[in-house]
Parts: sequence; structure tokens; C-alpha cells
Amino acid sequence: MLLAHPAFTLLWCSRVFSNVAFNMLGVAVGWQLYELTGSALDLGLVGLAQFAPIVLLTLIVGQVADRYDRRLIASICQFVEAAAAAALVAGTVSGRLSSTSIFATVALVGGARAFEGPTSTALVSDVVPRPLIARAMAWVMSATQTARIVGPALGGFLYVVGPGTTYVTAAALFVCAGICAAVIGTRRAARTPEPAVLDSVLSGIVFIRNQRVLLGTMSLDMFAVLLGGGATALLPIYARDILGTGPAGLGYLRSAPAVGALLTSIFLAYRPLQWRIGRTLFRAVIVFGAATVIFSVSSSFAVSFAALSVLGAADVVSVVIRASLVQIRTPRAMLGRVSAVHSLFTGTSNQLGAFEAGLIAALLGAVPAVLVGGLGTIAVAVLWMLLFPELRRIRDFEE
Repeated sequence: MLLAHPAFTLLWCSRVFSNVAFNMLGVAVGWQLYELTGSALDLGLVGLAQFAPIVLLTLIVGQVADRYDRRLIASICQFVEAAAAAALVAGTVSGRLSSTSIFATVALVGGARAFEGPTSTALVSDVVPRPLIARAMAWVMSATQTARIVGPALGGFLYVVGPGTTYVTAAALFVCAGICAAVIGTRRAARTPEPAVLDSVLSGIVFIRNQRVLLGTMSLDMFAVLLGGGATALLPIYARDILGTGPAGLGYLRSAPAVGALLTSIFLAYRPLQWRIGRTLFRAVIVFGAATVIFSVSSSFAVSFAALSVLGAADVVSVVIRASLVQIRTPRAMLGRVSAVHSLFTGTSNQLGAFEAGLIAALLGAVPAVLVGGLGTIAVAVLWMLLFPELRRIRDFEE
């Protein structure tokens, strides 16, 4: 069993602690900002504040992850995120927290996670043998989804006590994550020195461009999440104005996608996907879009929760397939750079999707914004079947 390996267990725990803390921040920041401004556009700007550092740092991230100790990089990032959470505590307690200071702090967290995400993903191949990578990625996804359940629910519950309590708890969890990452034992912690010339910096992009399967899976996810992922950004509006619930209800709604995703990822950890990988990927994206459509028009908390759970279950199937293909089809020496570009595809789509949803919601309303996104996701899946027929034909990961 993978969790019997100490190095993988520490990596798994680090991912859990870090993602729980990050999702706690998401609930607290979203609710506090909406209380301060009442603006849907400001909720979208939170995504834009996280998007900018990811874009600016992506190529640097890949070089750093391939040249230096990945454990140390992940640990430093998590301590920076702890400092950002502490700054939110200080601003809340002093009463000086404004929308501008929230955006600045979110941008700092986005910069740290721009490094942390690809580096932690690349660490998987350092602690797990190649035959176990697909199973390991399912376990890593289960860590992420566990955090997405516990984090928002805990964040919403603590917010009732006060936003400062949520931020203090998040800071403590980031510190725990940093300690776990720092003590991971790997088979090859040091990176082979390589000149940081332009060709080396861009090699991750070139590699993906020449691998149509990787290009197809990453671009499919990017456009699907860009269109359909904005529902999460607008959850404060749905929770307060449409479903009539408070910050605790918002926490449950933010946890809902992870409920479905966690159950699915645990199932995939014990019963890994082994055949018809390509068709399964497209089916998962279509289900993701359909669930988004149902959520957009729902005025029932139970139906909304169920739709978000199905959305999360479909999303994790897509994530496991995409992440496994990246790990298996990329040379280990390039995993940092390729993972960084992968993070650019997936991470920026989440943040830009939040901004796009906030902008449309400010113009047309929250329901049309989410509805259009769900329909757009389904359309993208159908279009990608035509543009990348080789992706549809993939039967197994090694093919």
C-alpha cells in the first residue's frame, strides 16, 4: 500500500494540510470580501489576483523545480502562505483590512502556490516507482479532495466565531505542511545542474506542443474549467442571495464538489482506470458540464449540493487521467518544467474562470453566468473530440 511508504505518506500529509488551509482561506476571503463590497466583480477579481503570478512565474517555476531540491521549494512556499494568512489575521484584528489588501494577500498566496503545485506534483515521481504512479496520483487526488471537504466546512464553521479564527487555523496548518514537506526522504532530492538558457526554460512548452495527447488533455481541461469552473467563485452569491444560507452553508457548498471527488478518487486508488482512457476523459468532461447546468438553475440547497458533488466526481476522473499521462509520458528530468506548464494550463483556467464568471455575473446575473459556462463546457468536449481524435482513441496510459 502506498501510504506504507514514509516518503509518500509525508508528501500526502503535506498536500492535505496545505490544501485544507488554502480552502479555509477561500471560504473566509470570499465571504469577508462580499460582506465588505457586495460586488460580484470583486469575487471575480480574487481569481484574477491569483492568475497574474501564475502566468508571470510559470517558466521560472519549471526551472527551479528541476534544478533545486523540490522538498525545500514546497516547504518554503507553505511557510510563505502561512505568513500571508497571518497578515489577514493582523488586518482583520486591526480593522484595517480592505479589498485592496485582500487582493494583495491573495496575489502573494497565488505566487507561492505557483511554485508549490508543480513542485509537489513532480515530487511524486521522486518517491514512487513508475508502475505505481497512476495509483499514487489517485491517492494524491484523494488528499486534495479530502482537503476540499474539510477545508471549506471547517473554514465556514470557524468563520461564525470570527474570520480571524479561520485565518489563524489556516496559518498553523500551512506551517504543519511545510514541516512535512521539509522532512520527505526522496531517492534523488538534488537536481542535475543545467544552464538556465532560453531553450531550457521553454523546453516544457516545446515538449507539450510536440505531444498531442498531452496538449489535447491539458487544453481540454483549460477551456472546460475556464467556462464551467466559475460556479465556485460565485458560491457566496448563491449561498446568501439564492439559497438563503450563511457562511456555514457556503462552507458546505464549497465542500460539495470534494465529497464526490473524494469518493471517486478513493475508488480509483483501489480500482485504477485501465482501459478506454480517452473516451472516459470526454465522458467525464461532459458530465462536469451537465452538473454545472443543473446547479446553475437550482434553488434547492439539496439539489445544488448533489449537483456540485457530481461535478466534483467527474472532475477528479479527468484530473487523474491527465495527471497520470503527464507523469508517465514525461522524462523525469523534465517533470518540473512540464508540471509547471501543466499548472499554467489548469491553474490559470480556474482563476480566469472565476474572473470570467464574476464579470458576466456583474453584467447579467449569477445564474446566466454559471449556465453559460456549463453549456460551454459540453460544447468544448464535443469540439475536442473532433480536434484530437488520437486522444479519444487512447485505450491505456502506456499506449
